[in-house]
This record gives sequence, C-alpha cells and structure tokens, in this order.
Amino acid sequence: MDLLLEGEQTERMLFRKVHPSDFEAWLPFHEDKRSSEFWEGLPSDPKIACQQQFDRIFERYENNLGGMNALISKSTGEFIGLCGLLKQTVDEVDELEIGYSILPKYWKQGYASEAAIKCKNFAKERTLAKSLISIIHIENLPSQKVALKNGMYLDKTTTYQNNPVNIFRVLL
Repeated sequence: MDLLLEGEQTERMLFRKVHPSDFEAWLPFHEDKRSSEFWEGLPSDPKIACQQQFDRIFERYENNLGGMNALISKSTGEFIGLCGLLKQTVDEVDELEIGYSILPKYWKQGYASEAAIKCKNFAKERTLAKSLISIIHIENLPSQKVALKNGMYLDKTTTYQNNPVNIFRVLL
C-alpha cells in the first residue's frame, strides 16, 4: 500500500517526495516560533528540529509508514509546505493520519486545506482506510479549522507524545 502522493497535484500545487536538498527551504518553518508554539518536547534549535523532522520523514519512506510530501507551487516552483498520509498509533489503535505543515509565509492562503482535501480524496479513491484522522494540539486553532474544512469532526481528546490533542476524524 503506497501512501505517498508523489506525482499528484491540486489546482495550485504539485506533490513530490521530500529531498534532502529541501532542508534549507523548510528551515524557516522551524525558525518561526509560531510553528512550534503548541507542541512540547521539540528542540529549541531550529536546525536540530528540522533535521529531526527530516530524519523521521526519510525513516517513514524507508519503512513504508507513509510520509510527508513536499508541496510545490505550480506557478512559482517554490516549496510551500508538507502534507501527507502517515501511519500512526493513537491510544493503541493504528490509524491513518493526514498531516500538514505550511511555511509561515504561505499561511492563511488555503494551501493546508487544499493539500489535506487532496490527501483525503486520494485515500478514499484507493480505499486505504475506513477513516482518517488529524492529530492536532488542543490550542492549535488554525490546524483545527483546516480539519473542519476537510469535513472532519472532533472525535475525541487524548494525549499524544505527551501533548494534549484533539483527534479529528473523517469517515471515507
């Protein structure tokens, strides 16, 4: 079961695998304190945080655990963010998550919703799961708005990686 959206596209973006050379383009995400303001336990050094995220992305690729796709602007070729389908275990249940993160300079332009909706439709067309979740910190209202725009509902509140989170779900 291939969970990567490599080669897929939306109206404004192309999906491709993340490359090690994308590190510098993604680093501004970690340099902006607002990007990690909700999540406890992340390194304070942006380069270390970015490297840990990249290590996890490539580990997911190698172990067929899904993964983040690079989101590339069709009009400019610029790196916009990350979005993908991720195998996760929440409260001892295996789930398929839609994860998304957008560079701060592209916030509030609809990119996260556009990419997340594409992931949902991709999973539905391929019958990859009966439902999808998004794991979102209880205080991260912008990401919760993206989940709601993606047709998700608040399923439950729990703890994930020592953080209080809302689990949003959509049935496929």
